[in-house]
Amino acid sequence: MHVGGLCTQDVVCAYRSTSLAEAARSMREAHVGSLVVVEEGAKGCVPVGILTDRDIVVAVVAPGVDPRGVTVGEVMQPELVTVREEDSLPDVLRVMRRAGVRRAPVLTLSGTLAGIIAVDDLLAIVAGELDELVRAIGSERAHETPARK
Repeated sequence: MHVGGLCTQDVVCAYRSTSLAEAARSMREAHVGSLVVVEEGAKGCVPVGILTDRDIVVAVVAPGVDPRGVTVGEVMQPELVTVREEDSLPDVLRVMRRAGVRRAPVLTLSGTLAGIIAVDDLLAIVAGELDELVRAIGSERAHETPARK
């Protein structure tokens, strides 16, 4: 199972020059807690950072900074943890755990944005797999009981 087929492909993005107010409105309208900050590359959008709702609170709201005139580029996290479309689920979990992140942009082979994967998405997938495992155990018992009578 590769992350390219599991990620959310409709990613909410912004540019470094986007105003913080506009970014916050985009997050609210899309019901997301983060935006991928991108630059236009020759082959498509290239992720250069990420902005989370927590970044806005910690860097702007909590210290009482006037958000007017603040841009995404001033608040975003430039240390971006990414994964590749062809990465496996265990590999993605390892990368995210080691980096201590809850979401990671997914890149194509050419380095452009293919989607985003979040811990929530991975948890839903793993929970579904565990459910199938539990059903297999129950099915085994159901098939074995009549055979033993």
